[in-house]
Amino acid sequence: MNGSIKTVGLFLALLAGTAHAGDALHGIDLPHDAAALQATDLQSYLLAGNDVDASNATRNVASATPAKPVEFSEPLLSLNKVHEYLGIATIIAAGLTALTAPGGCDSSKTNCANYQPPINGTHAHLGRATRTLALSAVATGIAAHWDDMHLFEDGLKDPDTQHWLLAGAGALILANAVSKAPAHVHSAQAELGAAAMLVAIKLVW
Repeated sequence: MNGSIKTVGLFLALLAGTAHAGDALHGIDLPHDAAALQATDLQSYLLAGNDVDASNATRNVASATPAKPVEFSEPLLSLNKVHEYLGIATIIAAGLTALTAPGGCDSSKTNCANYQPPINGTHAHLGRATRTLALSAVATGIAAHWDDMHLFEDGLKDPDTQHWLLAGAGALILANAVSKAPAHVHSAQAELGAAAMLVAIKLVW
């Protein structure tokens, strides 16, 4: 009987120990989960700290090196540049045309009544080239600056307005003088047109 009681007591003690061990195992799971959560939180915190440090470093670099202003550089073959080149070429051609003008009929020449100035010489060719250059300069100027040509908005005191008015008028006067040649005296008119274009160029340079 005593042996049976001891056996039952040992069996109950063994069951109690097993139950206690199960409880201990369950108790261990909670700290493990908590440790995992803490590790995850720590990792997130470290990553967030790195992001803050990186953003601060970026801001420090940006503040240490101020941005340089972008300078506009016009290409060599823009429409505006072509307009400028044609205007300068017109003045040069007009000067060469004036220098190559043939002499008129004076007392030293015979048969002045039948004198006809040359129509195919260097002077004539340069005159026609000057007319073409002048009209091309005006055309390219209108194409390049059409949006800026406001006579009543900008007023006559604006240098740009004075430029296109004088240049346009000068080109038309010069072209008309070349069209008259050689039958009519045209030198004064051609020189006036070239002078107006020269002043127009000077106004914007």
